[in-house]
Amino acid sequence: MSRKILLTLLLFSSLGALRAQNLQLHFDPRHTFYGSDVPTASQNYLTATFEMFKPDQWGSTFMFVDFDLNNSKKNIGLVYAEIAREFKIGDFPLMPHLEFNGGLGNGFSIPSSYMAGFGYPFQLGNFFMSTYVAYKLNAFQEVSNDAQWTVTWNATVADGKLSLAGFLDLWSENKDHTGAESGKKLIMLSEPQLWYNFTPNFALGTEVELSYNFVVGPNHFYAIPTLATKWNF
Repeated sequence: MSRKILLTLLLFSSLGALRAQNLQLHFDPRHTFYGSDVPTASQNYLTATFEMFKPDQWGSTFMFVDFDLNNSKKNIGLVYAEIAREFKIGDFPLMPHLEFNGGLGNGFSIPSSYMAGFGYPFQLGNFFMSTYVAYKLNAFQEVSNDAQWTVTWNATVADGKLSLAGFLDLWSENKDHTGAESGKKLIMLSEPQLWYNFTPNFALGTEVELSYNFVVGPNHFYAIPTLATKWNF
């Protein structure tokens, strides 16, 4: 759910000792908010997420896997994963960025995407941030050659009791995945998070999925909040 958020920790990778893994469980009430207006909102469901971030002397690796429990009898109906690698080149401020996204659903597959570009980590006040721009190949029935811009943020305030995190993606893709219709569309997806940290390991909070042109049809905007718990290893 919290796609690419841990990439903001690249600012600390030079320390060589940082490791970050967590498990999250989100209750997604999209059916309550939108009913059958959204194809993915036929029911409310739980999503389990595993995230991992690992820096090393050559850069860092980030990955996450989402498991949507939206099949019959609350079995897994969709699995979606992203894995990204960024490379350090001496003191050069930009970091080459490689990324793969894809997944499987109940009787279908999510078209994979492959990205290559450059990332840049930076800090604004208490916020540790990272951004990248990349060429994006969407492996639709008719291959779509596109671009994506991403920014992520992460901050801890109130003496460590509150954590703010999130990401914003903007990318282009073909209007029609089969190639029957020409032209491009712009898609926006953002997932800001707010967590209350009861301990360094256990937190409760929320994530709000904000999307435009992403779920269904052109010019549609959706806001879907979750109730969530997180365990940091």
